[in-house]
Amino acid sequence: MNKKLLLIRHAKSDWGDAGLTDFNRPLNPRGIKASAEMAQRIKMQQLIPEKLVTSPALRAFTTSEIMAKTWGKDVDLIEKYSKIYEASVVDLLSIVNGFDDACDSTSLFGHNNAITDLAVYLTDQDIFNIPTCGVVLIEFPFNSWQLVSKHTGSVIMYDFPKNQG
Repeated sequence: MNKKLLLIRHAKSDWGDAGLTDFNRPLNPRGIKASAEMAQRIKMQQLIPEKLVTSPALRAFTTSEIMAKTWGKDVDLIEKYSKIYEASVVDLLSIVNGFDDACDSTSLFGHNNAITDLAVYLTDQDIFNIPTCGVVLIEFPFNSWQLVSKHTGSVIMYDFPKNQG
């Protein structure tokens, strides 16, 4: 069966507390609302991934938690990969290539620039900047994650909170 990768940039974060490290920034109210809204859009299109993988940074993990709850997924099953935080395209690709082939659809919650760069690398689409809480669903004509590589995927869906249609 074809593999599907749902790339998700974390939602809007709160910059209000200058004492917090970048890693520990929470979502702001707009980010919380956008996470639930985007999760609902994905649910309505019946594109809920089997597996959720996230950066451990607070804003990415919280985005994944909100979406998991909307999708009826067990939050405890969200997998945190420390390499996603401050990742390069090569780092993210190595994570994707290591996914278990028993799972056909996986989501990856991460950060820009790497999330946008990975979408472009895998599909060769003109996506210049995935907005916060933006999602890109990419399908690959393979039954193994190990075969995912440059320009092997096709964009099935691209959406973001301010997209009206």
